[in-house]
Amino acid sequence: MTEPLVPATPRRQARPAGSAPGPRLRRGTLGVADIVFFVVAAAAPLTVMAGVAPLAILFGGIGAPVAYLAVGVVLCLFAVGFTAMTPYIRNAGAFYSYIARGMGRPAGLGAALLALFSYNALQIGMFGAFGFFSATTVSELLGVDLPWPVYAFAGIVLVWFLGYRSINLGARVLAALLVAETAILLLLAVAVLSAGGADGLRLDSFSPGNVFTSDMNGPLGLAVAAFIGFEATAIYREEARHPDRAVPRATYVAVGFLGLFYAFITWIIVQAFGSGQAVAVARSGPSEMFFTAMTRYVGDWASDLQRVLIVTSLLAALLAFHNTVTRYVYALSAEHALPAALGRVHRRHGSPWIAGVVQSVLAVVVVSVFALIGTDPYTQFFLWVNTPGVVGVLALQAVAAFAVLRFFRRGGAARGEGRLRTLAAPAAAGVLLTAATALVCWRLDLLTGAGPAVNWTLAALTPAVFGTGVLLAARLRRTRPDVYTRLATTDIDAP
Repeated sequence: MTEPLVPATPRRQARPAGSAPGPRLRRGTLGVADIVFFVVAAAAPLTVMAGVAPLAILFGGIGAPVAYLAVGVVLCLFAVGFTAMTPYIRNAGAFYSYIARGMGRPAGLGAALLALFSYNALQIGMFGAFGFFSATTVSELLGVDLPWPVYAFAGIVLVWFLGYRSINLGARVLAALLVAETAILLLLAVAVLSAGGADGLRLDSFSPGNVFTSDMNGPLGLAVAAFIGFEATAIYREEARHPDRAVPRATYVAVGFLGLFYAFITWIIVQAFGSGQAVAVARSGPSEMFFTAMTRYVGDWASDLQRVLIVTSLLAALLAFHNTVTRYVYALSAEHALPAALGRVHRRHGSPWIAGVVQSVLAVVVVSVFALIGTDPYTQFFLWVNTPGVVGVLALQAVAAFAVLRFFRRGGAARGEGRLRTLAAPAAAGVLLTAATALVCWRLDLLTGAGPAVNWTLAALTPAVFGTGVLLAARLRRTRPDVYTRLATTDIDAP
């Protein structure tokens, strides 16, 4: 049985004594657009489209664009309940705070541990992809051949530096990189539309006969993974201007943009080769599908630029996930669930710099181990390390949806929110996200390319980590009740 935390009310709570020693994160720094840049950059739209959309077409046919729209609708349902609860959450722990308030402290600490594990897996695994694409791009364009770990380590240093500096600098860098990767895809779209596609522009990707097929489970599973990171809007609460408005708006904008953009660009690539040939092109070379289209419709220079922008797209995602990890650590250390030193904030830059150093050192260690044992940086390091993070975040979304439902069922609707936001939407989102998580686990081979033994091991890490957090909470309740009662109660809005 889980106990409620504090009465559900939008009024401020006092900050627990000693919960935030020294400087704090820089307040009032991020607007809606800044937060959107952080969370959309984490999704790495160019990398997702060029690297994953062809697989969605290969496995699901020309109806693949609808998979992105469907997942976008489900996540909008999640956002309805998620944002309804936002005014009652005065903590920067995102999933940790929401789940603790709705499901109790043990589930909350389980969610915190799973979030730390998942976002670290997503970020560190992505260094394998960054090293791989950097080495390939530099070799092809400049003729310089260096091992992939060289680029991975350089990426770790650059991400650490940008995370160490103020959040303003990170927001500006992400904005520039995100605009660039979006622009190259829109350039392709304009070229394809102007040329009328391969055999005329058609909407048969959206016809029921191409959408409602048994093969759609593949693109649905891939599409779910493509939205990872959008929910991180809540972790920037302390640094947001007018957070009660900024966080919900950024969440809706991020989900809406990703859903529509993914569906549109996937439809564009189908038109680039024609409905009758798109699947065959994806089958013959999915990794080159977008580059071939870019060369055909825009030119060699655009294809070369796209290769460079995939590297910068990954860099943007790495920085976004780095910020997510460090702010989770900040939230937990403020309540002494982690050592307080990890949450120390830089006096000048306003960044959780100790957490950033620790996260970067962890990345160096993991990259070094995988490099020394000779694993492939993309098909093994990236895919195998990244995949547990995808499963973990999806599971957290499902649990968070049910936590919102339970929170308001306990009487949390103090401001009279409607039943659509507090009951219908979170219940539907919880059921659909649970189904989505199960679908991804069932088709994990699409993400990893590995056999059942590897896939089930990777999937099992999610319940194992969550369970460890629950056990840790039980231990805290016995041995450190003062820390236990402080969990998920820190008010970051307090003076």
